[in-house]
Amino acid sequence: MTSATPPSSASGSVCDALTRLLQRTEFGLIAAIVAVVLLSAAIDTQHVYFNRPADSAINVLRQTALLGVFALGAAVVIIAGGIDLSSGSVIAFSGTVCGLVMLKLAPDEMRQGLPVGMPVMAAAIAATLIVGSLIGSLHTWLITVVGLPPFVATLATLVGLRSLGRALIAHFNSGSSQIQIFDERFRYLSTSVWIPVVLFVVLAAGVWVLMARTVVGRHLYALGGNESAARLSGIRTDRLKWLAYSLSAVLSAIAGILYTCEVATADPEKLGKGYELNAIAAAVVGGCSLLGGTGTIPGAVLGVLFLRVVIDGVAKIIKRSADIYEGLIVGVVVVVAVAFTQLRQAGRRGQRVLGGPLGIVTIVNLAVLTGLLVTLFGQDYGVDGRVIGGVALVVLILGRLLEGRSAAVKPP
Repeated sequence: MTSATPPSSASGSVCDALTRLLQRTEFGLIAAIVAVVLLSAAIDTQHVYFNRPADSAINVLRQTALLGVFALGAAVVIIAGGIDLSSGSVIAFSGTVCGLVMLKLAPDEMRQGLPVGMPVMAAAIAATLIVGSLIGSLHTWLITVVGLPPFVATLATLVGLRSLGRALIAHFNSGSSQIQIFDERFRYLSTSVWIPVVLFVVLAAGVWVLMARTVVGRHLYALGGNESAARLSGIRTDRLKWLAYSLSAVLSAIAGILYTCEVATADPEKLGKGYELNAIAAAVVGGCSLLGGTGTIPGAVLGVLFLRVVIDGVAKIIKRSADIYEGLIVGVVVVVAVAFTQLRQAGRRGQRVLGGPLGIVTIVNLAVLTGLLVTLFGQDYGVDGRVIGGVALVVLILGRLLEGRSAAVKPP
């Protein structure tokens, strides 16, 4: 006869499973998303989330899908141990290519503001995707053959592609800096809700299957974890890098098409500016380590949603010129997300975070920054940033004292 599992053992395994679930990045992100939505709804004087939940959900989902398409590529590159700084410029250049192909295939319709037809649209989209794959192949060649660090290789295209796009439009469109696209069917690809969202879901599912359910995905994780060990074990690392960077560039090209559809303009000067940082931020917030080898696609998807919810919530709270704070918000979110993990590890090692002279300067910096942010964001609510900054200063000083006391009583 087989013995039954002791109740204490069964309950212990359930508790262990629950503990592992609560410690997962995805669970923490879901809780953070809910908290941000509730906090934004409570602070917003118009209570838009409560009064118009459907409109708010549609806007957040559509913007999440647009950002998420190319953030998936950023996540794959980061997991593989690389970095892609060119996403924003690839988006702008892809929009330029799409607009130029339409202009060349249907010049009269484009100049007269008439529909260009489905064949022209299909050709423009196909050409844009091919250009995206070529850009990814260029990145791979610069990294694997020339030997440039990924940071330098993609920084070059970050600067160069946007300038090239402006030059192409000026040359082929009579000195103009933009290409206007008046086809309503083309615009519908992005202005509708279901097309970007369904496309994002399909792409996310495909990338998740690649990374979590295939040998190639396991090799990408191995590449990011230790490239030398992966090469010695027989993994063809150059091919994996080509896959990662080409996938990132093609996904950025798809995003470029969608953003061009949204504004009905191919504008390489403004389109996608700074978006590469949003993609990297979403991946990092979702649990992808910049050291490589760590991260999940569901985490990256939730990171995108969290970032968009934060940006949307701040827009509803500030209301006036909220877009000028978007870069600040993204920067703070990334620093907090990465610092949270690093500080937790430092605490386990017994390292003092606010110790020494640099800790004193950091306390002053954080207190001043807190007061300044509260002054900017709380101006419509009568919140005194000086008071909050003072409170932050006191809390940080107490934290320093507690750190020093715990370090003094800790056995050597």
